[in-house]
Amino acid sequence: MAGRPRSVEDAVILRAAVEVIGRVGPSGLTLAAVAGEVGLVAATLVQRFGSKRGLLLALAERSAIDTGPFYERVRERHRAPLKALRAVVVESMAPMDSPKSFANHLAFLCLDLTDPELHLRALAVHNAHQHGLRGLLDDAVATGELRADTDTTRLARSVRAMTAGAGLVWALDREGSLTQRLQDELDVLVAPHTNPARDEHPKEHS
Repeated sequence: MAGRPRSVEDAVILRAAVEVIGRVGPSGLTLAAVAGEVGLVAATLVQRFGSKRGLLLALAERSAIDTGPFYERVRERHRAPLKALRAVVVESMAPMDSPKSFANHLAFLCLDLTDPELHLRALAVHNAHQHGLRGLLDDAVATGELRADTDTTRLARSVRAMTAGAGLVWALDREGSLTQRLQDELDVLVAPHTNPARDEHPKEHS
């Protein structure tokens, strides 16, 4: 006989964990807090993930799995690769849209850097982003938005570094919105590589 269907899927629980981390950081994260977000009891999360650490490992694994499809969905929405690139940069940082939530997610990253198991999963997420960014930049070269001699591997690394750095500087100076800061810095980074022979980016789908 088939087991009873789960009332709340793991993906929903893990998204709730991201919300809780944004509010209280990894040190304040509890199974009870995450369970309360989705209408469950802590014992249910213990059954599924074993512990808070198990939940964090599952969240890191899910992030690596979801990164590729995330790029695919964004690319489908935008005809112009550089428009997709801008959307990816902004949407990937959406959970960190306040200095407090940025600080709390940064604390989670510090766990990734010091815990060997979390580090392996964080590295997988990073590599998936590198692959996705490189794909968008390759598309931009192919469509003529970027110059043919653009080193897309190196530029992808720079986009990743800019994204993290711009977020940190914004959290410090708190000028404007994170979205605008990311867009402005990305424009500065990409501008030297744009194709001067191309007057405008392709129009977006209506």
